[in-house]
Amino acid sequence: MATMTIRNLDDDLKMQLRMRAARHGHSMEEEARSILRSALKAEPLSGQSLVDSIRAMVEPYGGIELELPPRELQRDPPDFR
Repeated sequence: MATMTIRNLDDDLKMQLRMRAARHGHSMEEEARSILRSALKAEPLSGQSLVDSIRAMVEPYGGIELELPPRELQRDPPDFR
């Protein structure tokens, strides 16, 4: 199992966690694990790739057609003799 340390936790937030843990009969550590578990389960993965997500956001605005320059023959490499 992994271990995680949370630094710079506000005193008020720590007190809220302690009170919530006491209401549920858990330690603060167990309560924090429970909160993390429920928060991560509540957010389902969309299954979309990043590209598809971005495309869905910008597609309603339309697109532009860019002219591709004609391809040219590859230049000869420089001769450093």
